[in-house]
Amino acid sequence: MPRKLRAGFTLIELMVVIAILTLIMAFLLPALQSAREAARRVQCANNLKQLGLAVHQYVSTHDALPPSSFLTGKNNSVTWMSLQSVNVRILTFLEQGPLYNAVNFSTIDPAVNSTVVASTLGVLICPSEADPRPADSEVGPSGVTSYGWCMGDGYVFGGFPSFPSRAAFGPNLCRRLSGFTDGLSQTIFGSEVLSRQPLRVQCAWLSRPGSLFPTNLGPQAGDTSGQLGNWGHLSWADGRADQTGITSAYTPNSRTTLSVSGVDDPTNPASRAADALVNQDFLGIRESSGGPTYAAITSRSNHAGGVNALLGDGGVRFMKSTIASQTWRALSTVSNGEIVGADEY
Repeated sequence: MPRKLRAGFTLIELMVVIAILTLIMAFLLPALQSAREAARRVQCANNLKQLGLAVHQYVSTHDALPPSSFLTGKNNSVTWMSLQSVNVRILTFLEQGPLYNAVNFSTIDPAVNSTVVASTLGVLICPSEADPRPADSEVGPSGVTSYGWCMGDGYVFGGFPSFPSRAAFGPNLCRRLSGFTDGLSQTIFGSEVLSRQPLRVQCAWLSRPGSLFPTNLGPQAGDTSGQLGNWGHLSWADGRADQTGITSAYTPNSRTTLSVSGVDDPTNPASRAADALVNQDFLGIRESSGGPTYAAITSRSNHAGGVNALLGDGGVRFMKSTIASQTWRALSTVSNGEIVGADEY
Protein backbone atom coordinates (compact mmCIF):
# COMPACT_ATOMS: atom_id res chain seq x y z
CA MET A 1 0.00 0.00 0.00
CA PRO A 2 1.49 3.37 -0.99
CA ARG A 3 2.63 5.61 1.85
CA LYS A 4 0.47 8.73 2.39
CA LEU A 5 2.46 11.99 2.27
CA ARG A 6 1.69 14.76 4.77
CA ALA A 7 2.18 18.45 4.06
CA GLY A 8 4.36 20.25 6.65
CA PHE A 9 7.70 21.81 7.51
CA THR A 10 10.87 19.98 8.06
CA LEU A 11 12.88 20.82 11.15
CA ILE A 12 15.37 22.81 9.08
CA GLU A 13 12.60 24.81 7.40
CA LEU A 14 11.04 25.57 10.76
CA MET A 15 14.35 26.82 12.13
CA VAL A 16 14.81 29.06 9.07
CA VAL A 17 11.33 30.55 9.54
CA ILE A 18 12.02 31.20 13.24
CA ALA A 19 15.33 32.86 12.36
CA ILE A 20 13.62 35.10 9.79
CA LEU A 21 10.90 36.09 12.26
CA THR A 22 13.54 36.84 14.89
CA LEU A 23 15.36 39.14 12.47
CA ILE A 24 12.13 40.91 11.56
CA MET A 25 11.33 41.46 15.25
CA ALA A 26 14.85 42.74 15.84
CA PHE A 27 14.30 45.35 13.13
CA LEU A 28 10.75 46.28 14.14
CA LEU A 29 11.09 46.57 17.93
CA PRO A 30 13.49 49.56 17.93
CA ALA A 31 11.23 51.30 15.43
CA LEU A 32 8.22 50.58 17.63
CA GLN A 33 10.01 51.88 20.72
CA SER A 34 11.06 54.96 18.78
CA ALA A 35 7.49 55.61 17.68
CA ARG A 36 6.23 55.23 21.25
CA GLU A 37 8.87 57.65 22.55
CA ALA A 38 8.00 60.14 19.82
CA ALA A 39 4.36 59.97 20.96
CA ARG A 40 5.40 60.48 24.58
CA ARG A 41 7.49 63.50 23.60
CA VAL A 42 4.50 65.01 21.78
CA GLN A 43 2.29 64.45 24.85
CA CYS A 44 4.97 66.03 27.03
CA ALA A 45 5.02 69.09 24.76
CA ASN A 46 1.23 69.25 25.03
CA ASN A 47 1.50 69.31 28.83
CA LEU A 48 3.85 72.29 28.61
CA LYS A 49 1.47 74.03 26.19
CA GLN A 50 -1.33 73.64 28.72
CA LEU A 51 0.87 75.10 31.44
CA GLY A 52 1.79 77.99 29.17
CA LEU A 53 -1.87 78.68 28.38
CA ALA A 54 -2.71 78.62 32.10
CA VAL A 55 0.06 81.12 32.86
CA HIS A 56 -1.17 83.50 30.17
CA GLN A 57 -4.71 83.22 31.51
CA TYR A 58 -3.31 84.09 34.94
CA VAL A 59 -1.63 87.16 33.40
CA SER A 60 -4.90 88.19 31.75
CA THR A 61 -6.55 88.09 35.17
CA HIS A 62 -3.79 89.56 37.36
CA ASP A 63 -1.78 91.59 34.81
CA ALA A 64 1.45 89.89 35.90
CA LEU A 65 3.11 86.48 36.14
CA PRO A 66 2.69 84.53 39.38
CA PRO A 67 5.57 84.52 41.88
CA SER A 68 7.35 81.29 42.76
CA SER A 69 6.82 82.14 46.46
CA PHE A 70 6.32 85.05 48.84
CA LEU A 71 8.73 85.78 51.69
CA THR A 72 9.16 88.64 54.15
CA GLY A 73 12.09 89.39 56.42
CA LYS A 74 15.14 91.54 57.00
CA ASN A 75 18.57 91.05 55.47
CA ASN A 76 18.87 87.25 55.33
CA SER A 77 16.32 86.38 58.02
CA VAL A 78 12.86 85.19 57.00
CA THR A 79 9.95 86.21 59.23
CA TRP A 80 7.07 84.85 57.11
CA MET A 81 6.74 82.78 53.97
CA SER A 82 4.15 81.43 51.57
CA LEU A 83 5.88 78.74 49.55
CA GLN A 84 2.97 77.95 47.26
CA SER A 85 4.43 77.31 43.81
CA VAL A 86 3.55 78.73 40.41
CA ASN A 87 1.70 75.45 39.81
CA VAL A 88 -0.56 76.10 42.80
CA ARG A 89 -1.29 79.67 41.74
CA ILE A 90 -2.47 78.65 38.25
CA LEU A 91 -4.67 75.74 39.38
CA THR A 92 -7.89 77.61 38.50
CA PHE A 93 -6.69 77.93 34.90
CA LEU A 94 -5.88 74.21 34.75
CA GLU A 95 -9.52 73.39 35.50
CA GLN A 96 -8.63 72.57 39.09
CA GLY A 97 -10.89 75.08 40.83
CA PRO A 98 -11.89 72.83 43.77
CA LEU A 99 -8.23 72.02 44.46
CA TYR A 100 -7.33 75.72 44.33
CA ASN A 101 -10.12 76.54 46.78
CA ALA A 102 -8.62 74.04 49.24
CA VAL A 103 -5.28 75.90 49.36
CA ASN A 104 -4.24 77.83 52.47
CA PHE A 105 -1.77 80.31 51.01
CA SER A 106 -0.39 81.32 54.39
CA THR A 107 1.42 78.00 54.80
CA ILE A 108 2.56 74.89 52.98
CA ASP A 109 2.19 72.88 56.18
CA PRO A 110 1.06 69.38 55.10
CA ALA A 111 -1.34 69.23 58.02
CA VAL A 112 -3.20 72.19 56.50
CA ASN A 113 -2.70 71.55 52.79
CA SER A 114 -2.44 67.76 52.69
CA THR A 115 -5.28 67.42 50.16
CA VAL A 116 -3.52 69.76 47.76
CA VAL A 117 0.07 68.66 48.27
CA ALA A 118 -0.63 64.93 48.02
CA SER A 119 -2.60 65.23 44.77
CA THR A 120 -1.07 64.07 41.51
CA LEU A 121 -1.81 66.21 38.45
CA GLY A 122 -1.49 64.53 35.07
CA VAL A 123 -0.51 67.78 33.37
CA LEU A 124 2.59 67.93 35.57
CA ILE A 125 3.76 64.40 34.74
CA CYS A 126 5.73 63.65 31.58
CA PRO A 127 4.62 60.37 29.95
CA SER A 128 8.27 59.27 30.08
CA GLU A 129 8.50 59.91 33.84
CA ALA A 130 10.16 56.88 35.44
CA ASP A 131 8.22 57.00 38.72
CA PRO A 132 5.07 59.19 38.74
CA ARG A 133 3.94 57.98 42.18
CA PRO A 134 3.68 60.47 45.08
CA ALA A 135 6.88 60.87 47.09
CA ASP A 136 7.76 61.55 50.71
CA SER A 137 8.91 65.17 50.64
CA GLU A 138 9.75 67.72 53.32
CA VAL A 139 6.12 68.81 53.25
CA GLY A 140 4.76 65.29 53.61
CA PRO A 141 3.37 62.91 50.96
CA SER A 142 3.45 64.89 47.76
CA GLY A 143 2.76 64.62 44.06
CA VAL A 144 5.95 64.88 42.02
CA THR A 145 6.52 67.09 38.99
CA SER A 146 8.26 66.66 35.64
CA TYR A 147 8.43 70.39 34.89
CA GLY A 148 10.25 73.34 36.41
CA TRP A 149 9.74 77.09 36.03
CA CYS A 150 12.78 79.15 35.05
CA MET A 151 13.95 80.99 38.19
CA GLY A 152 17.38 82.25 37.22
CA ASP A 153 20.65 81.79 35.40
CA GLY A 154 22.29 80.77 38.67
CA TYR A 155 21.19 83.63 40.89
CA VAL A 156 17.68 83.11 42.32
CA PHE A 157 17.21 85.29 45.43
CA GLY A 158 19.36 87.66 47.47
CA GLY A 159 17.50 88.29 50.71
CA PHE A 160 15.75 91.47 51.92
CA PRO A 161 15.96 93.72 50.00
CA SER A 162 17.54 92.13 46.94
CA PHE A 163 17.79 92.30 43.19
CA PRO A 164 15.31 90.03 41.41
CA SER A 165 16.60 87.19 39.29
CA ARG A 166 16.94 87.82 35.58
CA ALA A 167 14.46 85.04 34.75
CA ALA A 168 10.69 84.98 34.33
CA PHE A 169 9.91 83.68 37.82
CA GLY A 170 11.28 84.04 41.31
CA PRO A 171 10.47 84.75 44.97
CA ASN A 172 8.43 87.94 45.45
CA LEU A 173 8.64 88.46 41.67
CA CYS A 174 5.52 89.29 39.63
CA ARG A 175 6.78 90.27 36.20
CA ARG A 176 4.68 92.05 33.61
CA LEU A 177 5.00 90.82 30.04
CA SER A 178 5.95 94.32 28.93
CA GLY A 179 9.24 93.80 30.78
CA PHE A 180 10.32 90.97 28.47
CA THR A 181 12.34 93.19 26.17
CA ASP A 182 14.33 90.22 24.85
CA GLY A 183 11.06 88.98 23.35
CA LEU A 184 8.67 86.37 24.69
CA SER A 185 9.62 83.96 21.91
CA GLN A 186 13.26 84.28 23.01
CA THR A 187 12.66 83.66 26.72
CA ILE A 188 12.19 80.34 28.50
CA PHE A 189 9.30 80.12 30.94
CA GLY A 190 9.89 76.51 31.97
CA SER A 191 11.34 73.18 30.97
CA GLU A 192 11.48 69.52 31.87
CA VAL A 193 13.06 68.10 35.01
CA LEU A 194 13.49 64.63 36.50
CA SER A 195 11.60 63.90 39.68
CA ARG A 196 13.44 62.51 42.69
CA GLN A 197 16.58 64.33 41.59
CA PRO A 198 19.68 63.91 43.81
CA LEU A 199 20.31 67.34 45.34
CA ARG A 200 23.43 68.64 47.05
CA VAL A 201 22.74 71.43 49.52
CA GLN A 202 24.83 73.93 51.47
CA CYS A 203 27.34 74.13 48.62
CA ALA A 204 29.96 76.67 49.65
CA TRP A 205 30.75 77.67 46.07
CA LEU A 206 27.09 78.58 45.58
CA SER A 207 27.00 80.67 48.75
CA ARG A 208 29.78 83.02 47.57
CA PRO A 209 30.02 82.86 43.76
CA GLY A 210 32.03 86.10 43.48
CA SER A 211 29.46 88.22 41.65
CA LEU A 212 25.71 88.77 41.61
CA PHE A 213 25.34 87.27 38.13
CA PRO A 214 28.30 84.91 37.61
CA THR A 215 29.04 84.04 33.99
CA ASN A 216 30.67 80.71 34.79
CA LEU A 217 28.94 79.08 37.71
CA GLY A 218 30.91 76.09 38.96
CA PRO A 219 32.86 74.73 41.92
CA GLN A 220 35.92 76.71 42.92
CA ALA A 221 39.28 75.17 43.78
CA GLY A 222 39.28 73.77 47.29
CA ASP A 223 35.50 73.81 47.66
CA THR A 224 33.48 70.69 48.42
CA SER A 225 30.37 69.60 46.56
CA GLY A 226 28.05 69.99 49.54
CA GLN A 227 26.01 67.34 51.29
CA LEU A 228 23.52 65.00 49.67
CA GLY A 229 20.78 65.76 52.16
CA ASN A 230 17.66 66.25 50.08
CA TRP A 231 15.97 65.28 46.83
CA GLY A 232 14.70 67.70 44.24
CA HIS A 233 11.40 67.85 42.35
CA LEU A 234 9.46 65.83 44.90
CA SER A 235 6.64 68.34 45.36
CA TRP A 236 4.75 70.20 42.64
CA ALA A 237 3.23 72.49 45.30
CA ASP A 238 6.53 73.65 46.85
CA GLY A 239 7.71 76.89 45.22
CA ARG A 240 11.38 76.62 46.13
CA ALA A 241 13.80 76.42 43.20
CA ASP A 242 14.96 72.87 43.94
CA GLN A 243 11.36 71.58 43.89
CA THR A 244 9.56 73.41 41.08
CA GLY A 245 12.29 75.41 39.38
CA ILE A 246 15.18 75.26 36.96
CA THR A 247 18.17 77.53 36.41
CA SER A 248 20.31 77.81 33.31
CA ALA A 249 23.64 77.45 35.12
CA TYR A 250 24.20 74.16 33.27
CA THR A 251 22.86 73.14 29.86
CA PRO A 252 20.09 70.49 29.54
CA ASN A 253 20.93 66.98 30.69
CA SER A 254 24.34 68.06 31.99
CA ARG A 255 26.07 65.57 34.24
CA THR A 256 28.75 66.68 36.68
CA THR A 257 31.76 64.93 38.13
CA LEU A 258 31.30 63.70 41.66
CA SER A 259 34.49 63.44 43.70
CA VAL A 260 33.95 62.04 47.16
CA SER A 261 36.49 62.53 49.91
CA GLY A 262 34.15 61.10 52.53
CA VAL A 263 31.08 58.99 51.87
CA ASP A 264 28.10 61.04 53.01
CA ASP A 265 25.37 58.63 51.95
CA PRO A 266 26.39 54.96 51.95
CA THR A 267 23.00 53.92 50.58
CA ASN A 268 23.40 55.94 47.41
CA PRO A 269 25.60 54.34 44.71
CA ALA A 270 26.33 57.78 43.22
CA SER A 271 28.05 58.93 46.41
CA ARG A 272 30.33 55.87 46.32
CA ALA A 273 31.47 56.45 42.75
CA ALA A 274 34.42 58.81 42.93
CA ASP A 275 35.05 60.88 39.80
CA ALA A 276 31.87 59.58 38.14
CA LEU A 277 29.59 61.63 35.92
CA VAL A 278 26.14 61.68 37.53
CA ASN A 279 22.88 63.63 37.48
CA GLN A 280 22.87 65.96 40.46
CA ASP A 281 21.61 69.44 41.32
CA PHE A 282 23.35 71.97 43.54
CA LEU A 283 22.00 74.54 45.98
CA GLY A 284 23.65 77.06 48.25
CA ILE A 285 21.33 78.69 50.79
CA ARG A 286 17.62 78.14 50.23
CA GLU A 287 15.20 81.00 49.73
CA SER A 288 13.26 79.85 52.79
CA SER A 289 16.48 80.22 54.82
CA GLY A 290 16.93 83.82 53.68
CA GLY A 291 19.45 83.34 50.86
CA PRO A 292 21.44 84.52 49.08
CA THR A 293 20.23 81.70 46.84
CA TYR A 294 22.39 80.48 43.99
CA ALA A 295 21.43 77.21 42.36
CA ALA A 296 22.38 74.88 39.54
CA ILE A 297 19.02 73.18 39.00
CA THR A 298 19.41 71.53 35.60
CA SER A 299 16.69 70.79 33.08
CA ARG A 300 16.63 67.07 32.32
CA SER A 301 14.37 64.57 30.59
CA ASN A 302 14.08 60.94 29.58
CA HIS A 303 13.72 61.96 25.92
CA ALA A 304 16.77 61.18 23.84
CA GLY A 305 18.90 64.16 22.89
CA GLY A 306 17.31 67.04 24.75
CA VAL A 307 14.35 68.52 26.63
CA ASN A 308 11.06 70.18 25.81
CA ALA A 309 11.01 73.84 26.83
CA LEU A 310 8.10 76.29 27.17
CA LEU A 311 8.76 79.75 25.71
CA GLY A 312 7.12 82.96 26.82
CA ASP A 313 4.88 83.19 23.76
CA GLY A 314 3.34 79.81 24.63
CA GLY A 315 5.34 77.86 22.08
CA VAL A 316 7.20 74.67 22.96
CA ARG A 317 10.59 73.89 21.45
CA PHE A 318 12.79 70.82 21.78
CA MET A 319 16.14 72.07 23.09
CA LYS A 320 19.09 69.85 22.26
CA SER A 321 21.46 68.78 25.00
CA THR A 322 24.26 70.14 22.82
CA ILE A 323 22.97 73.72 22.97
CA ALA A 324 25.74 76.21 23.74
CA SER A 325 25.90 77.35 27.36
CA GLN A 326 25.80 81.04 26.34
CA THR A 327 22.66 80.45 24.28
CA TRP A 328 20.90 78.51 27.03
CA ARG A 329 21.68 81.22 29.60
CA ALA A 330 20.60 83.96 27.17
CA LEU A 331 17.24 82.26 26.68
CA SER A 332 16.68 82.27 30.45
CA THR A 333 16.93 86.05 30.85
CA VAL A 334 14.06 88.43 30.14
CA SER A 335 15.80 91.72 29.37
CA ASN A 336 19.54 91.22 29.11
CA GLY A 337 19.74 92.31 25.48
CA GLU A 338 21.20 89.11 24.02
CA ILE A 339 20.53 88.34 20.36
CA VAL A 340 19.72 84.66 19.85
CA GLY A 341 19.05 83.22 16.43
CA ALA A 342 16.48 80.47 15.94
CA ASP A 343 19.19 78.26 14.45
CA GLU A 344 21.13 78.33 17.73
CA TYR A 345 18.70 76.02 19.57
